[in-house]
Amino acid sequence: MRVRQNLFGLVALICIAVSPCSVAPVWSQQSVIVDGTSKGRVFEGIGALSAGASSRLLVDYPEPQRSQILDYLFKLGYGASLQHLKVEVGGDVNSTDGSEPSHMRSRTDRDYTRGYEWWLMLEARKRNPKIILDTLPWGAPGWIGNGKLYSPDMAQYMADFIAGAKTKYGLDIAYTGSWNERKYDAAYVKELRRALDAAHLETKIVCCDQDETKDGEQWEVAKAMQSDPELREAVAAIGSHYPQDNGKLNTTEAARNSGKPLWSSEDQPNPGSGPILQRTWNPGGRILATVYNRNYLEGALTKTEIWSPITSYYDILAAPNSGLMYANTPWSGHYDVQSTIWVTAHTTQFAQPGWQYLDTGSGTLSGKGSFVTLRSTDGKNWSTVLETIAATKPQQVRFELKNGLSTGVVHIWQTNRSKSFEHVADVPVTNGVYEYKFDPDSLYSLTTTTGQHKGTAQPPAPAAFPMPYGDDFEGTPLARAPKYLSDQDGAFEVHPCTGRAGKCLEQVITEKPIPWSPLPDPFTLAGDVVWRDYTVSVDARFVDDGPITLMGRVDSADVFQDGKALWPSGYILSLFENGRWQLNSSIYKKPTHALAAGKIGFPSKQWQHLELHFSGKTVSATVNGKQLFSADDEDHTRGMFAIGTGWTRAEFDNLKVTPN
Repeated sequence: MRVRQNLFGLVALICIAVSPCSVAPVWSQQSVIVDGTSKGRVFEGIGALSAGASSRLLVDYPEPQRSQILDYLFKLGYGASLQHLKVEVGGDVNSTDGSEPSHMRSRTDRDYTRGYEWWLMLEARKRNPKIILDTLPWGAPGWIGNGKLYSPDMAQYMADFIAGAKTKYGLDIAYTGSWNERKYDAAYVKELRRALDAAHLETKIVCCDQDETKDGEQWEVAKAMQSDPELREAVAAIGSHYPQDNGKLNTTEAARNSGKPLWSSEDQPNPGSGPILQRTWNPGGRILATVYNRNYLEGALTKTEIWSPITSYYDILAAPNSGLMYANTPWSGHYDVQSTIWVTAHTTQFAQPGWQYLDTGSGTLSGKGSFVTLRSTDGKNWSTVLETIAATKPQQVRFELKNGLSTGVVHIWQTNRSKSFEHVADVPVTNGVYEYKFDPDSLYSLTTTTGQHKGTAQPPAPAAFPMPYGDDFEGTPLARAPKYLSDQDGAFEVHPCTGRAGKCLEQVITEKPIPWSPLPDPFTLAGDVVWRDYTVSVDARFVDDGPITLMGRVDSADVFQDGKALWPSGYILSLFENGRWQLNSSIYKKPTHALAAGKIGFPSKQWQHLELHFSGKTVSATVNGKQLFSADDEDHTRGMFAIGTGWTRAEFDNLKVTPN
């Protein structure tokens, strides 16, 4: 670990073993001074970022499981006790694992009930009245700036979202940003500040949520502020995504000397190994245990936000298992309280925003590991968060408390492979000194505070996606999305049917949005990736010119695998208003395999019935009962189902999946 001496102050790391230091002791021993008057930056909390449709399936969870999940995330003294929540300002465009709805689909349209981020902010606020709220866009509707996101239109769009949160829900948004992981535009940052001021909003600007691989580019706004007073005035904090890229923190000198708080405004514990490993102590929790400490010790970063609070999206989508928790089977009610929840609790339940880091009392351990100490606003209570993840043997540490810090009993909590957020000891302080032996590969909190608790709610057993499945959309409220369907671009909402009674599902976005990630055509998916032999069917009606698609055996829907793909990896039946049809096999990073194509006659403005059948190697397709194709193909052997359109309106009804 790279050490920055100017940050660590007077930390003493001294060998005090009885035998000579050249002889390895049974455990290493060292002494640390914790000075209550030492300098240090102000701690601004730990939070999470609900974006990229990462929370999509959470809203579909039944009670009481949904409330239990929210408690583990936000309830004070229960679980992660998150201190910040950042949410995406949706733009009806894919932003990683789906599209989140826009509150303004035109200059005159305003609907502050679309989507789930308003709901999530309210639920978080119920559980932590002091939670700090933040917003950031990934994309935007196409009308913004004639297709240019950095524009006065976008500044007004953001101000409108923040004002809507206040007027409709009583939510004060403390911070907002410019554009996720895109090179910043100084003129736009100033324009955003003017728009917020004109709307009488006190929301501060975080700049600029960049994620560049070249050292220092994430912090380039700090250098620009040196010669641009208006920009400096507009920016309240500098935020960088994944600042520990390539194994090191790349905070620049200009950023450290800017006078602005420095944040890791998006981070993640997932090493890329998927959902199974992170459920254990190794590696997800172990990674995050070092990230929280290193972000301050090496980067002078005072806030860390994790993408995402919860993995509530299907595993076949991009970046599986990004969350602190895992809950993407709402039909079962099952969820997984991962070790990352308790790793986060080791900081959030022991220190609050506004506390001060003590640089003399923070540093590295001689036997590998790190520690940070934070002092409460009253100057007396304190907490130390200490990790020994890379250590291979126990370490005895002597702590000497100085200059006004409380010398009451030190309460010690521990998490490792065998313990999960357990209160393991109460250690007395004698003449300002206490000692403790720390196990390797562990995380500890040492504190004079009380009130910490570990939540006890338990989920039901997991269960597979229901088969047979069917939805006629009659039970879904108007202008809302049905359960379990996850929009990957555009917006699929329930509206009154045209040409038949009742409710139908309609794709309503006809102008391509301003994208952030690759831009597939609109589709919405659900189901189980293990499904093999089944029939998926739907009634569909053209509203505009453009294709209607029915998909099956969808085995991957990661938009980053092939940015040019219009559809996910699976079998795609497309029907056009002129009667033309085609059946394709879409495979990421390979040319689309055309299985068959042709033309049939039908009344174009009437309802059509589409079916895809899978039985072993045999794939077949029908429209209105007429078989179009049947042959063997082995490109896709299992997967989920989906329906889609072009950037055109179309209606769907009676969506069904039955086993073959």
